[in-house]
Amino acid sequence: MGRQIPIHQLRNCCSIPRFSLSASSASPPARRHPNDLTLPSWHPLSDSNLSELSVAVSPPFSLAAARISSSPNSMASSSSAAASAAALEAVQVLVASLADDAPRVRDSALAALRDVAPLNPLLVLDCCATISRGGHRRFANMAGVFLVMASAVRALDRLDAEREFLRKIAKIATAEIVSSKDFNVDWQRAAATLLVAIGSHDPDLMMGEIFLYFSGPTSALPAMLQILADFASAEALQFTPRLKDVLLRVLPILGSVRDGQRPVFANAFKCWCQAAWLYIGDASSGLPFDDDVMSFMNSVFELLLKVWTGSRDLKVRLSSVEALGEMVGLVTRSQLKSALPRIIPAMLDLCKKDQEVAFTAAHSLHNLLNVSLLSESGPPLLEFEELNVVLITLLPLASFNNSKDERLYVSKGLKTYNELQHCFLVIGLVYPEDLCLFLLSKCRSKDEASIVGALGTIKHLLPRLLESWHTKQTLLVEIVKSLLEEQSLGIRMALAELIVVMASHCYLSGHPAELAVEFLVRHSAITDDDLNDLNTLKNEYFQDKRFEMKMSLAGLSDLRAVCEKSLLLLAITIPEMELVLWPFLLQLIIPKKYTGAVATVCKCITELCRHKLSQTNPLYTEFNASNEMPSPEYLFARLLVLLHNPLARGQLATQILTVLCYLGPLFPRNLSLFWEDEVPKMKAYISDPEDLKQDSTYQETWDDMILNFFAESLDVVNDNVWVISLGDAFARQYDLYATSDGHSALLHRCLGMLLQKVDDRIYVREKIDWMCRHSSMSIPVNRLGLAQGIGLVAASHLDTVLEKLKNILENAGQSALQRLLSFFSFREKVEDVDDTYAALALMYGYAARYAPSTVIEARINALVGTNMLGRFLHVQHPTAKQAVITAIDLLGRAVISAAEMGISFPLKRRDQLLEYVLTLMGRDQSDDLVDFSIELLQTQSVALSACTTLVSIEPRLPLETRNRVMKATLGFFALPTEPSNIVESLITNLIILLGAILLTSGEDGRSRAEQLLHILRQLDPYVSSSAEHQREGDGGSRSLSSLPSAFVLPNRDSLSLGERVMSYLPRCADTDDEVRKVAIQIIALFFNISLSLPKQKAANDIDLESSYGALSSLVDIVSVIRRKASVDQIEVFHRVVSSVCILLSREELVVLLHSCTLATCDKVKQSADGSIQAIIVFIIRRGKDLREADVLRTTQSLLSSAVTLTDKHSRQEVLNAISCLAENTNHIVVFDEVLFVAGRDICTKDISRIRGGWAIQDVFYAFSQHKVLATRFLEYILFILHKEPVATNDSEKGENNSESSADDSILQATIFALNAFLRGGGKIGKQAVEQSYPSVLSALILKLGDLHSLAELGRNELLRSLLIAFRSFCDCVGDVEMGKILARDGEQTEKEKMIDLVQEVACSSSVKRPKEVLPTCAILSKSLNRNQRAEREAAAAALSEFIRHSEKEPALLEQIVEELCQHVTDDSPTVRSLCLRGLVQIPESHMLKYIQQVLGVILALLEDANESVQLTAVQCLLTVLNVSEQDAVEPILISLLVRLRNLQISMNTKMRSNAFAAYGALSSYGVGSQHHAFLEQIHATLPRLILHLHDKDLSVRLACRNAFQLLAPSMEVEGLSSLLNKQYFTYDRRSDYEDFIRDLTRQLCRLSPARVDSYLESAIQAFDAPWPIIQANAVCLVSCMLSFLDDQRFLAPYFSQVFAMLVGRMSQSPEAVVRASASSAMGLLIKRSNMLKPSSSQFDRVDPSQSSQHGDLHAKTSSEHQEENTVKPDGASQGEQ
Repeated sequence: MGRQIPIHQLRNCCSIPRFSLSASSASPPARRHPNDLTLPSWHPLSDSNLSELSVAVSPPFSLAAARISSSPNSMASSSSAAASAAALEAVQVLVASLADDAPRVRDSALAALRDVAPLNPLLVLDCCATISRGGHRRFANMAGVFLVMASAVRALDRLDAEREFLRKIAKIATAEIVSSKDFNVDWQRAAATLLVAIGSHDPDLMMGEIFLYFSGPTSALPAMLQILADFASAEALQFTPRLKDVLLRVLPILGSVRDGQRPVFANAFKCWCQAAWLYIGDASSGLPFDDDVMSFMNSVFELLLKVWTGSRDLKVRLSSVEALGEMVGLVTRSQLKSALPRIIPAMLDLCKKDQEVAFTAAHSLHNLLNVSLLSESGPPLLEFEELNVVLITLLPLASFNNSKDERLYVSKGLKTYNELQHCFLVIGLVYPEDLCLFLLSKCRSKDEASIVGALGTIKHLLPRLLESWHTKQTLLVEIVKSLLEEQSLGIRMALAELIVVMASHCYLSGHPAELAVEFLVRHSAITDDDLNDLNTLKNEYFQDKRFEMKMSLAGLSDLRAVCEKSLLLLAITIPEMELVLWPFLLQLIIPKKYTGAVATVCKCITELCRHKLSQTNPLYTEFNASNEMPSPEYLFARLLVLLHNPLARGQLATQILTVLCYLGPLFPRNLSLFWEDEVPKMKAYISDPEDLKQDSTYQETWDDMILNFFAESLDVVNDNVWVISLGDAFARQYDLYATSDGHSALLHRCLGMLLQKVDDRIYVREKIDWMCRHSSMSIPVNRLGLAQGIGLVAASHLDTVLEKLKNILENAGQSALQRLLSFFSFREKVEDVDDTYAALALMYGYAARYAPSTVIEARINALVGTNMLGRFLHVQHPTAKQAVITAIDLLGRAVISAAEMGISFPLKRRDQLLEYVLTLMGRDQSDDLVDFSIELLQTQSVALSACTTLVSIEPRLPLETRNRVMKATLGFFALPTEPSNIVESLITNLIILLGAILLTSGEDGRSRAEQLLHILRQLDPYVSSSAEHQREGDGGSRSLSSLPSAFVLPNRDSLSLGERVMSYLPRCADTDDEVRKVAIQIIALFFNISLSLPKQKAANDIDLESSYGALSSLVDIVSVIRRKASVDQIEVFHRVVSSVCILLSREELVVLLHSCTLATCDKVKQSADGSIQAIIVFIIRRGKDLREADVLRTTQSLLSSAVTLTDKHSRQEVLNAISCLAENTNHIVVFDEVLFVAGRDICTKDISRIRGGWAIQDVFYAFSQHKVLATRFLEYILFILHKEPVATNDSEKGENNSESSADDSILQATIFALNAFLRGGGKIGKQAVEQSYPSVLSALILKLGDLHSLAELGRNELLRSLLIAFRSFCDCVGDVEMGKILARDGEQTEKEKMIDLVQEVACSSSVKRPKEVLPTCAILSKSLNRNQRAEREAAAAALSEFIRHSEKEPALLEQIVEELCQHVTDDSPTVRSLCLRGLVQIPESHMLKYIQQVLGVILALLEDANESVQLTAVQCLLTVLNVSEQDAVEPILISLLVRLRNLQISMNTKMRSNAFAAYGALSSYGVGSQHHAFLEQIHATLPRLILHLHDKDLSVRLACRNAFQLLAPSMEVEGLSSLLNKQYFTYDRRSDYEDFIRDLTRQLCRLSPARVDSYLESAIQAFDAPWPIIQANAVCLVSCMLSFLDDQRFLAPYFSQVFAMLVGRMSQSPEAVVRASASSAMGLLIKRSNMLKPSSSQFDRVDPSQSSQHGDLHAKTSSEHQEENTVKPDGASQGEQ
């Protein structure tokens, strides 16, 4: 054996020259590294492997190996050398993996190298040095290389960390930095980390290497400085004593540093100073700086201060100031004092920059002020006067924090603000009084930014300097008072925040506190309208033009929010403010300018009242004690009117109602008790604003609620003095509201309601005058409110109101000439007169409407009789016209209301009022529609309503007036449909008007019918118009009452009796008596004429005797109704129908039935219902006369009627007629036609959106509810379901596709019919379904399978329809569980899901109805022989489940088993699988009888050609094993195990998981004679089981874990079960799996070493597995086994093979997880086998110059050889343990 190669020779393989290792005996022995392990000498690496691995080794290594092999001892160490070479190659592969594309691989390689590095850091460093030869241009991840080298350097032993070697490493890093012109943060930092690590061993060497680049200009100088800075931060204790050397080399080049590099130098100085401060804090003595260092520091300080801070480059100035901020404590006080005049302006200048720069500058300034003012070495270096410039500069900067601009860096801005405040705090701690006076003086300045900054600073410092500033409280309060009226937004914001701080520290009390509260309330009153009104903003808030308008809008909103929060804080959290706020806040509710803040003020008052009511002093006592507060009546009046808007900001209405309840003690006791009941009701109405918005009339409703609440409150008080006082309060509050606002209108109404309760006529007259003076009649809202208020007064003081209105009318008018002249000169005067007249008209109208009915007759007659309203006809504005029309309408309604109360009187000059309305409507003589403006349409709509009111009043309309009204209004039917809301309202009013005209026209029904005929004739042009909106506008057809007379024709056929009788028969059941009479007379006349006409061929089937008898009956009926005798109209109609049924011939009957659609769809419901009843009678009595074609056409007509009708009752009657037709004729024809129409509708219509519902569905319901037809129809549906095949033809021929579509439509219609039958059958339909349960269920199951095959092709419609019908079947038979199953899984299109669904349905049916299993199975068994594969599959699925429930039917069970066994060879894999599933579902009590047969089928199907069948066989095996006995399984146990092992490598995850699960389930049968063979099978499968414990699929992982736990007791491995109970066994993380592998392999290698050989073979084979994760698992398993084996000689071939594969193929895998595992495995093998352990225990070091002179490898000393030969072979394992 040759001599072993020393590890220091291996180090020479590095291509970068290293220092030589000397064999001189003078050097002391090297100390063994604690992590080094002795390398066994028997590592067998073949020559071929060695030659392969040596490719990566540099020529020096090959030459050294050749020399060593020629020595006498070379053969003895060849194995060790080969192993070392392999380890070297592995390290090189790991280093190369650092540049892998996958981050996971890079991280794994980095972690492995960091683990390996402590074993032989020198070798790792050599390999890293080799790979880094080309730098970052050739190696992508230089950062990783440098990090590994840094770890290796840290792991170096002191003896190994020789200076020359570290210098070489340092040169690698510095050379890379110097040679690179590119800058990459990652590898630059990594290189710095490496150099810092070198510095931790030898700071002088590292710093010396860096100092080499300080001698001349180089681009790497900044990087070197940064390294020194990093070293100072990491090793402050080692760096600080060497600061002098650093400064000696840095100072000479400072003068030549360019601006671009100065920030790096400044940053380095900052870090060095920070290191010095750390050194001072750690050292017990003072700063270890001599005079030279202090001189250097002073020089640097002066340079930075005098030169660099004056640079034009902002980065240079900023970094210099940052460095100066750290240096100020290290220079002498004298130098610092002299530098202050220069350094402070530099810092202040940077503080004015953006937030990033300002923060750094402010932090440095903070440090400077700390050192200058708070130093323990002496007095402050700055007087307060010298600090003025600092304060003056910083104050404006502190104001910017109040800006809420989102564009700023909010977090950095806040930090800057805090640093500035820290600066102020430092000054305040030294000069508190001076600082306070300075800030107060700045508050008096004119500079807004300074004021804002001063206020913010006071807010920040007040809590911290509270005691020092206590004497300045009065001055501070005065300053705040003086600023309360400032217009600047910033000042207001700062004041709002300061007020809260001052109040919380008891700085506010008395009048100043009230002013502050008023300030907050004033800005809380900013409304949203103010924010949108630029003029208000400019004039009121932004007189200082420095702020941009857009920014100010957001700021104003923020100011309002801050003030609102501040108010709430004062009321809730500061008890001392209670004396200020109560009752002062009540005073702030009244002023108009604070209206917007009422909601917030009410919240505050509520909180105060809650606290007050818990105290001993009553609320009202304190309130009465204050004379400046508003009276309770004034408060109530103000709050009541403010309730107007229920959607106001801040839930104003809710807050007002809440505070009213709390202020209850201020009002009469009865009132407070009443509010407690009523207020919650009102709050409930407005509790949901979104719901409130859905009601278009919510505002009107809410105002009425307020008025009723107020009226009831007045009634409850019952105190005339208090009511009058409240009225005075209302009267004084008119100035608080804008006349254009709804609040003013509500105030009119409230005052009117109050005056209604007052008896003092003089007081009422005064207040009416007051209301009129404070109203604006030009504003419609205010005008209406005033009129309603006056009307409310008229309810009690009618004469007073009328007198006032008369005076207004007399004083307001002008002569006709003046009005004409004003029209040409001043348009405004005309409009003023219009507004006055409109207001007067409304006041007259509401006065009449609200006045008592007992006194209004004379007043209305006087008003109308004097033609006072005629003056209002000349108004021109549309709103004025509407007001006048509304007044006339109110007059008419007053008359109607009086009549309803029993006080009837005619309205005089009613026709003249109608003329007024028509005149104001603008439709006087012309029919042309010229103007369609919205105002005109609204006016016309109001006019139609007024006309309706006037027409309804006595006396009846004369014909001329009636025609005049109709002529002026009927043309509205031609209006376009837009604007829809107004036009629809107008048309509705028009139809109501026509109805009123009909109701009041003539003395009897005939005249009304004539009038209706006239209307219809007038509407004919619109009915026949081509314009759709004109046809839709027709409303005259709603009242048909006039019929034409009969005509005498030459023969009976010309009469078309069938068609004409069908036209007039509905009128016989009309709601109008006269219409019925005329219709019956006409029908009688028709038949009378027909019988008198000559006989034709069509009348041959007429029985004349019966016909004359029927005609006589008709004549009798006519006689009765002519005498107006009291008869039953229903009986009359039935007699008419009976007579007509006899009188009609067969052909006439057929024509009548064919034309019945219009009659059954008559607009008059009663007529339509009568027509349908007549048809039913005709069918019942004469259905036998109808042929199949007649039945078909009649069915079509009735179906058309059913489709047309939307009324449920009428449609139901038609459905009854169709059912009657099917019952009394050929029902198959009816069913076919209904199904055909249903299919056609499904194809051509969206039946779900048909208005009124789909009529055909109702037909299905009718059939299902019919006693006779229900069973017939269900049988018919099931027949169609079995008959209709599923069209799956995908042929390109068009006819095939059309036929397929037609078939689908019929099938879908059939399914829909079945669903309707099941849903709407009621008791009758349910009974039919119960009787046919097996047939229905079987049909549904078979069709479900059939349609699932169609759904797989993407045609899901039929399947969805069938599922709906299936769920309806479940509901019908009461099987809730089955319905849930279908709802959950029904729409799954996969075949497996369908099979599961069918089985679950069968299971549910078996449980719910066990008696139905036998007949159902009989039907399904026959279906196994059907041609459709899908139906066979569905039948097999159902039978496989039904077999479970055949326990009590042995004969049935045997039959099913026989059928299933016969079809296990079916050509469908699904059928084969299902048959097998059925066999394993045999009841347990019978399974033993069939177990051999079942196991035989399973064993055979485990080798089926179809994978799904194999999967089913595995799953069934799992099921059967639970009930199988030992005797049944034992003969085929090994066969099963072998087949399962073959399935465990399937690509199908379900197959793998079930195969592993079945393998584990067989563990209980491995006893007896098969035990040994079973055990061998387990150990053969164990590696595969371990590998798949971390399979990619979760189900496989779970199955493997379960199988492992089941097989563990049989494996005879001690402690294995306890290992499986640990938590990491059940976790899915990769790291947990690797931990489990390590522990498991340790156990296996210790307890079962004999089997490791087979384990390794199987695991190594898995390197070629198709799953990357399994390859990675195999790598992990093999590496762990190799690392834990004791007897490695036995496994040496595996070791070399595995290591070669890891280094070669696995490390180059395309999958990242494999490469990562290979990297970890190589690291583990290297670490465990100690392959990197140096062969000698000591290294001899020589001078590098000698090494270079000799140029050869140095031999070992004799002592080294002796020590090497005495190493024990098992040393590695001992060290490992």
